[in-house]
Amino acid sequence: MQVLKVVAEGFTTSFRYPHFMQGVHPSFEMPPPATIYGHICSTLGEWIPPEGIEFAYHFTYSSQFEDVEHVHILTASTGKLPGVDLPKTLAGNINPFKRFILFKPRLVLYLNKPEWEQAFKSPRYAVILGRSQDLFTYTSISCIELIRDKRAYFEHTLAPYRTVLQTGRGLAVVMPRYLDYFKNRTPYFARYVILRQRVYSDDFIRYNNQTGEFLVDPTLSQDKGAHLGLFFHTFTGDYDDACGMA
Repeated sequence: MQVLKVVAEGFTTSFRYPHFMQGVHPSFEMPPPATIYGHICSTLGEWIPPEGIEFAYHFTYSSQFEDVEHVHILTASTGKLPGVDLPKTLAGNINPFKRFILFKPRLVLYLNKPEWEQAFKSPRYAVILGRSQDLFTYTSISCIELIRDKRAYFEHTLAPYRTVLQTGRGLAVVMPRYLDYFKNRTPYFARYVILRQRVYSDDFIRYNNQTGEFLVDPTLSQDKGAHLGLFFHTFTGDYDDACGMA
């Protein structure tokens, strides 16, 4: 499988939980799929159809810290001077809140679109990941050939929710999978598993004599005879996040 491999690095980023509005803005430890989609569209310079795009990634950061930011909440008000009625103006309050920031993030993104190589080498808009002020830079862009192997290791990545039955590890999360900008940014959510520590396919629990091979990156060094494995995701279409054993 030929893919586009892009390495992006920055100083800070933050992936806000969508249902936290005031007081504190925690961050996902991995970029949600919807963020990856927005990043791709920013690079290409247009909202592209999400169908047919597959992606996998490896994401790390050095540390996490808290910052203080402010939200300006505006309301309509009427200003008055003696004998003069002024038109309605905007007034509001400033509400401070804590935001969790990831320091020195690094994203290795794999896309099933090697034809986008030139677009990533000359992105249409500023390269960001997450907030508009979190500038990134592409440090490596290349097309590589993934191979299939019976053994692999996985770490610092987003895995399908069903893998929780095989690994018994990771952090289960609900993330925005896709925002439909043609329907007033309607969000679609899905369940995933964040794998931080290294997990070997040899340790996977297998049901009903399951066998199979894994897509791995052969350009990276091996560990215990295994290459880095990749879980590919989509933005739309069927996604089985049921946690059943049948």
